[in-house]
Amino acid sequence: MFQSSTYKSRRETLKKEMGSGLLLFLGNDDMGLHYADNAFRYRQDSTFLYYFGISSAGLSAVIDIDNDTTILFGDELTMDHIIWMGVQPTLVDKASQVGITNVRPSKELSNYLAKNKGQTIHHLPAYRAEHQLKFLALLNEQPGSQNPSIPLIQAVVKQRNIKTSEEIVEIEKACNITADMHIAATKAISADLYEYEVAALIEYTAAKNNAELSFATIASINGQTLHNHYHGNKCKDGRLFLIDAGAEVPSGYAGDMSSTVPVSKHFTAKQRAVYEIQNRMHLAAVAGIKPGLPFTELHNIAMRELAEGMKELGIMKGNIDEAVREGAHALFCPHGLGHMMGLDVHDMENFGEQWVGYDGKPKSTQFGRASLRLGQPLKPGFVHTIEPGIYFIPDLIDKWKGEHLHTDFINYDELEKYRDFGGIRNEEDYLVTETGGKRLGKKIPLTPEEVEALR
Repeated sequence: MFQSSTYKSRRETLKKEMGSGLLLFLGNDDMGLHYADNAFRYRQDSTFLYYFGISSAGLSAVIDIDNDTTILFGDELTMDHIIWMGVQPTLVDKASQVGITNVRPSKELSNYLAKNKGQTIHHLPAYRAEHQLKFLALLNEQPGSQNPSIPLIQAVVKQRNIKTSEEIVEIEKACNITADMHIAATKAISADLYEYEVAALIEYTAAKNNAELSFATIASINGQTLHNHYHGNKCKDGRLFLIDAGAEVPSGYAGDMSSTVPVSKHFTAKQRAVYEIQNRMHLAAVAGIKPGLPFTELHNIAMRELAEGMKELGIMKGNIDEAVREGAHALFCPHGLGHMMGLDVHDMENFGEQWVGYDGKPKSTQFGRASLRLGQPLKPGFVHTIEPGIYFIPDLIDKWKGEHLHTDFINYDELEKYRDFGGIRNEEDYLVTETGGKRLGKKIPLTPEEVEALR
């Protein structure tokens, strides 16, 4: 939790941006795993955390711009709560720490909204069923056909996209722990271990630093599956091990890094050749970070490096610029170069990529580019990932080959030699500054030499 002045300033900025109306924010409730008292780990809604700073279940808040008041709705703990959970700060005390003096019971929210029917009520998109049901009860908005406020989405995105210095401190903490998670795993991986043992070490490293996971860990010898959360395989010499993992610090801010490690102590010649192409993609993108450059162009810089490298291996052919323009490279990297990061590991993704990553502009529908979550021009204060990858996905190769796709650019006969290769992804987190990009967190191994030095 920051100083109360931080939250008051954030709310004032939002009020000025919106101008009028009533802004309704729903916090997250506890959610039962398989019964109510055995709940999932609690995580407050990130936008609620951003403006109100309280990580407690069952809260809602209103910023009533027209009546110049901010109200927190929630209920004080009962004696039963205290018996099971111990003495906690009162809700009034928590509210005072974030500059709110008006605290009312939860049941009064519906009455307050009913009394202010003449005002425009703005709210954000629901991503949990509990919120859809609350909007039904409070505003008579039917689940599946709710009407979030585009002006509020735009105002929140505009504010949250630019990270302040105190936010950067928290993100840096998360990135440092994230780096430790990757370094520990890089040192430990061997053919004696199962994937779940590596995943356990990653989680242990987060926990011993008082952090949670910012997303479900990817730790797999089958890195060609982009979001592979299965951890049941035994590591094998000759395979690459792909890790995508991040830490979330108590303030809610996230880190997100990826690394690729040979299960053996050294890369094979084939692995090293492909790995070095991926490094070229990564380093070219990092070198290109600067304010004003559309992230789509940064993506294109990395993808041209990919196509050039694949041509050097004999896997791609023809005019490289044309191949990238037509999307032939996406056979090997069917995702985008990166995404925004902050209180959410994919920051504000529940609002929609069109608003967060594209400032309301349309996205490309081309395969590969359609998965690019960030496209707008970079601004100082943006925090984003750089995570190009190279993957050999047998099912995708077979599909494209069977449909005779991009035969002017892809040598499918040479590609057959790589169908069991796996995948490579390396990822770092960057702050856009006035002059370029600044890596956040400790450096994790990136080059083949750096990786092998830890093996």
